[in-house]
Amino acid sequence: MSTNPKVVVTGSVAFDYLMRFPGKFQDVVVPDRMHRLSVSFLVDEMRRVRGGVAPNIAYGLALFGMTPAIFATAGQDAADYRAWLGEQGCDVSGMKLCDDVFTASFFVSTDLEQNQIATFYAGAMARASELTFRSFEPGSVALALICPSDPTAMRQHAAECRELGIPFVYDPSQQVARLGGDDLLAGLEGASMLIGNEYELGVIEKKTGLSEAELAAKVPVLVITRGEEGATIALRGGPPEEPGGARTLRIPAAKLRTEALDPTGVGDAFRSGLVASRLRGLPWEEAGRLGAVAAVLCLETLGPQPRRWVLDELLERYAESFGAPLAAPLAERLRGAAGAGSGRPATRFSLLD
Repeated sequence: MSTNPKVVVTGSVAFDYLMRFPGKFQDVVVPDRMHRLSVSFLVDEMRRVRGGVAPNIAYGLALFGMTPAIFATAGQDAADYRAWLGEQGCDVSGMKLCDDVFTASFFVSTDLEQNQIATFYAGAMARASELTFRSFEPGSVALALICPSDPTAMRQHAAECRELGIPFVYDPSQQVARLGGDDLLAGLEGASMLIGNEYELGVIEKKTGLSEAELAAKVPVLVITRGEEGATIALRGGPPEEPGGARTLRIPAAKLRTEALDPTGVGDAFRSGLVASRLRGLPWEEAGRLGAVAAVLCLETLGPQPRRWVLDELLERYAESFGAPLAAPLAERLRGAAGAGSGRPATRFSLLD
């Protein structure tokens, strides 16, 4: 049994091509001709940045003082990216580079209302099923995040976590378009948490035939991010009169200081703040609010990985957004982690306590 348990993040590793459309998508989409959709968007700018769900979330966890392990595949062109992630405090020993293929690519256009249209090329991500949780020492993985990746790998990794008794978060998000209803139901079986945005949960409902309340009854925690409306956290075991017997917390969005520059990676930043705060023992409501602050810091940044911030700045934005500072004992739990300086993983590993 390992005395130094890991938080392992699976998912895509990618280079993101971010483009900005100086209009609104809805102005050029004709609803009654969607069956023959053919539209082109002339964009004003494009930039290539480091991205991918696994590095985005792991980078965010590292900002909270954790040392997350990235468990993913990338291509021959990602050696510098892997080295950079290691410098940011991530454990990259499980990030496999494939020397005969390129790293995945994410092409996304964003309009003036922060709506996005994206295309994803799998590249080396298609090799993710070559990685197995059986390669870890028994007891060394305290929590796994099963995030968007190769669909076969997602099925495999969720099944392995169940078999090996590893607590896991199921986060299909962008892959809901490729996963079938049976895959989604199998993925959330035994999960500690199901998380996605409002639209993605709608797709999950459609493909599984389950309502939001029925999904909430299947997992201990259901988290739905809702854009400007914040997020909801449904905790199973609430009063019987509540949908699915779940107690629902409503988490408001944090306040912007500058304009919203780019929504890419905002959901990943929210996840990192929520998970890191829970693993430090903070209550769900405060953890959700810290996730909201991490998300808005990302929204104010071009690209999916926000500039490095320090804990004092995060706590200042928390107080500014929610009208009161984070309670001192809870802030000290975060300070003890982020201020350790050694990159040690968390000492508390339960999302559900």
